[in-house]
Amino acid sequence: MHDKPQQLGYLEGWLSIALNVILFGFKYWAGIKSGSVAMVADAWHTLSDTFTSLIIVVSFVIAARPADKRHPFGHGRAEVIGALIIGTLLTVVGLTFLKESILRLQNYQAAQFATLAIIVFGISMILKEALAEFSLWAGKKIDSRALLADGWHHRSDAIASGLIVIGALSGAYLWWIDGVMGIFVSALILYATYDILKGAVGSLLGEKVDPILEAKIKNLIKTIAPSVSCLHHLHLHRYGDHIELSLHIKLPTEMNLKEAHDLATMLEEAIRIELKVEPTIHVEPLGEPEEARRFPG
Repeated sequence: MHDKPQQLGYLEGWLSIALNVILFGFKYWAGIKSGSVAMVADAWHTLSDTFTSLIIVVSFVIAARPADKRHPFGHGRAEVIGALIIGTLLTVVGLTFLKESILRLQNYQAAQFATLAIIVFGISMILKEALAEFSLWAGKKIDSRALLADGWHHRSDAIASGLIVIGALSGAYLWWIDGVMGIFVSALILYATYDILKGAVGSLLGEKVDPILEAKIKNLIKTIAPSVSCLHHLHLHRYGDHIELSLHIKLPTEMNLKEAHDLATMLEEAIRIELKVEPTIHVEPLGEPEEARRFPG
């Protein structure tokens, strides 16, 4: 039985695969009929969504595997690896069609847009934006970088389809509009790529603790253990939905070892239950030099 994060990941992935295969067929046909590099580029952009959604399904399958001897923190980073693969594929697609669009302008090639093609891309714009909204909602709900990446992928496709519709309506008067729209589509693809890769690489390299989470930790510790006067050296490591947190606290020097250990254990349990992270707390005597921020007031 899959848990809710997995269910949302699988649902988004398979829904995206089915819709994108259908849209690719119609958009590619419309692009060939119109002789439009922008439409063909956008059709392949849509098909790349199919591959990226398949990667998401596979990454969720891998991420769901339990921890083992070789991977004591689980397989949650498979989602981040999936996002890196998505970004790499998008880079290839974006650069390829940027080159083709520039060549079309250099060769003074125009496209003949059919009314049916405009309708196909108009419908695609609406459907892909709806899918983007769902993907972004699901990604935020389960804190999945892969789903957020896929959501922006869908949104870039929706925007690209909208630009192509505008270009198609202007094509009868502006011979260069197809090449220019192709460049805009390529730019959108590459921008989405940058956003995806930046987030994925940042997660793998390590991230600063989110200020909101840090505030929650401080408030929780201050409420449970007022004797803790200083909190510092917060380090966060994400493995999908499994999060490891290490931090240092300072306690009064008169507190004996057992008291300090019991207090740290109690705080770890509270953080684990309230904030859904796995904490490790290092205890220091209050008299040592401080390199951290004290609690206010």
